[in-house]
Amino acid sequence: MDIARRNNVTVTGNPQGPTVVLAHGFGCDQNMWRLTVPALAEDHRVVLFDYVGSGRADPTAFSADRYSSLDGYARDVVDVCEALDLREAVFVGHSVSAMIGVLAAGAAPERIGALVMVAPSPRYIDDGGYRGGFNAEDIDELLQSLEANYLGWSAAMAPVIMGNGERPELGEELKNSFCATDPDMARVFARTTFLSDSRDDLKGVTVPTLILECTQDVIAPREVGAFVHRAIPGSTLVTLDATGHCPHLSAPEATNEAITAFLAGLR
Repeated sequence: MDIARRNNVTVTGNPQGPTVVLAHGFGCDQNMWRLTVPALAEDHRVVLFDYVGSGRADPTAFSADRYSSLDGYARDVVDVCEALDLREAVFVGHSVSAMIGVLAAGAAPERIGALVMVAPSPRYIDDGGYRGGFNAEDIDELLQSLEANYLGWSAAMAPVIMGNGERPELGEELKNSFCATDPDMARVFARTTFLSDSRDDLKGVTVPTLILECTQDVIAPREVGAFVHRAIPGSTLVTLDATGHCPHLSAPEATNEAITAFLAGLR
């Protein structure tokens, strides 16, 4: 199988530099990193891709069975890393991709040497003393709404997820990205995402890890960032001067500065 075609792999930047892999979240694609790539490209080889079922990845490769767990998406990451023979790459994952990166690093530790988690959440549903931001009824209602009317759900939820209501063009971009995703494939990814629980997987992370959170984020509140930071020994937590769930779009300068500072510290 041609992984580059399957996952719409793009390689740019400095071919002699360390490799950074940028991974998008639910309902998005690699274009969401367009404001980050220029900050990395001079000194780093930058790899972008789309998960199967997203963006311009090959839709014929989609399997509901494979992608009904985060392990299926992690397999996409490992496949891309193997196809490019990446070693010690830095994996930058937004939202659910942060946890996908954790799984990929565990499955292929020689391929991924560091993690950057942008607005991560290991579990979206509250559980005892753990606050994920939603109760089980919230998530059931969210998934039922999404499955009944995906386009309507996208129009209603994208501005909420993006935040930054004073900049409606950001919410519009996220809505358009959601709406460009095949609804049947999006339903699988959504269910996989919002019902996931990767808390135990965090304990196995041994690579340098940067956690980026926003001051306000309805999807990943700050309690979640604190939890991830405590769970990963030696991790660094940075609270960006940003709001919403997509700081690489709403506050690219602050996001890029945090990422490049972390990368410089790895050398």
